[in-house]
Amino acid sequence: MIKVLLFAELEEKAGQREVEISAEEMKISDIKIYLLNKFPQLTVINTAMPAINEEYAEDEVKAKAGDNVAFIPPVSGG
Repeated sequence: MIKVLLFAELEEKAGQREVEISAEEMKISDIKIYLLNKFPQLTVINTAMPAINEEYAEDEVKAKAGDNVAFIPPVSGG
């Protein structure tokens, strides 16, 4: 099981902060596709910074069962 955490705008659009994926291993890019299929309104997922166990990760990095994957949307300031 891979636990996915969504923050800020992503959480608001999905209507939930956590998503659990029953998989032993998935690339970040595949998790993004999974989330877009489950929540089509999450179009901003492609601009979010992914992290695995609190370390930023690229799309090709694999998350394993027991990992926490977080997507942090870009922050704009003014």
